[in-house]
Parts: sequence; structure tokens; C-alpha cells
Amino acid sequence: MTSKPAPVPPASAAPSGTAPSGAPSLRLNSGYGTDRGLRREMNEDSFIAADPVFAVADGMGGHEAGEIASGICVRTLAEVPQLATGERAATADIVQQALQQADADIREATGSRAGTTLSGVVVVEQSGIPYWLVLNIGDSRTYRLSQGQLSQLSVDHSEVQELVNAGEITRAEAAVHPRRHVVTRALGTGDDTEADYSLLPVEEGDRILVCSDGLNGELDDEHIARILVSEPDPQAAVDQLIQAALRSGGRDNVTCIVVDASNVADAGGAAGQARP
Repeated sequence: MTSKPAPVPPASAAPSGTAPSGAPSLRLNSGYGTDRGLRREMNEDSFIAADPVFAVADGMGGHEAGEIASGICVRTLAEVPQLATGERAATADIVQQALQQADADIREATGSRAGTTLSGVVVVEQSGIPYWLVLNIGDSRTYRLSQGQLSQLSVDHSEVQELVNAGEITRAEAAVHPRRHVVTRALGTGDDTEADYSLLPVEEGDRILVCSDGLNGELDDEHIARILVSEPDPQAAVDQLIQAALRSGGRDNVTCIVVDASNVADAGGAAGQARP
């Protein structure tokens, strides 16, 4: 990757489907989409949806700088050898090294005028058992729908989340707080560029949602869950989520990835042995 890459489209993706040749029985089916929204002049979101990595980057900076930052981020991920070949052998250390490179490239390409969030999952295997390696920096989000229950896997790096953690405001108050869009970690700007990582075993029927805050800023978790539960096709679920966000105001770019896991090999109790 060059130190000053050319501007990239607001979204990038590669097809996803079944597991790579030679991998265990896990099958992945995904849908993805992005929309500029109703009030923004351009789309600063970028994404990658290609087994084993499914991630959304939400650029910040305006005047095309945010678009450049998010594009550099997903392109750097796409070029990681353990991800580009469709292997499921990445680790948190490997991903973090890529993010550090993306951070440096964003700073050089934009003169530190822009940054990006990043959230998503990388599918990894340990002893033949599949896991979701969840990564997050900023306030884009990763959710899991499991057995009909929606849970947020990522934790927002934002001022309002810190207020929630401190017990100063409720989650409902955070959703309408005037500083709800102020992030405390990002790539390309600021001092803290370390992502959070967690490792969770893939379970039969898992549905992963990765989104920019243009979705959860318009729809509460209950609304999101209703769509994810009612629409079995991942692409149709993405389309419905985006349209619902637009109907609710569409005040920001909105990007979604939905990934369904099936034919999951038996984890055999090895989850406790796993490390990010």
C-alpha cells in the first residue's frame, strides 16, 4: 500500500458465501449495503464483507477527507495476508498491526485532518473451532442475534458511553445527548488507536450485524431486532434496516452488514481455551 493512496469509493466490498476450500463445515451467508442518507452531501462510510472479515468504517472529517480515511482503513484490512487469502488464521495482534498501519497512512494522506471508526468481526479458527473475533474502535457497532435475542458485542468509545458507565446518564438519555457523536478513540486522529477485541465461539444460527452509527442513531435496538428476527435473508434484512433508518430521518450515512452462520462444527467445550 502506498503512503498516500488515491481516494477510494465510499464503500468497498467483496462477495462472501461458503467457507474457504479445506476449512471446516462453517458456512457464512452475508448481505451488505450503504446509503448516503437524506442530509449528507457524500458517503464517508466504507466497508469490507469478504470471508473472513466483515467490518464497517465510518469516516470523519468532511470535504472527502473522511471518505479517504475510512477507505484506507478497509483497504488495509483487505490486504492483510491472513485475510486476503480467505484464511481464518488471523489474531488480534495481526489485526492491530494492520490498524496501526492504517492509522499512519490516514495521518499522512490527510495531514491528520480526518479519522475513522471501525467495528466488525473476523472469523478465526482455533483447533478447528470457529470464533468471532470482535474488534471495535469508535462508535460503529457490532451486534449478535442469537436464539432470538439481540446483544451489542462492541462497546462505544464515546463521551456519552463514558457518562453511562459512570452512572451519570441512562442509555435512553445517551441516545439523545447533544454530544452523542463525540468519539474518544479513532484511527487517524487522537492519541488512542488501540481497538478493543473479544473472542466468542460461533454458534449455530448466529446472525451478526455490523453498522455505522447512521443505523443505531435512527433505530433503537428493539426496532433493529424486529427486522433481524423477521427477515431470514441477510440481504433483505440489510435493505430493510437501511430503509427504516431513512424513514426515521436518515440524518447520517448508514451502512450495514448482516452475516449468518450455519453448519457450525461442535465447539466441544473448547471456548474457554481460546485467546484473542
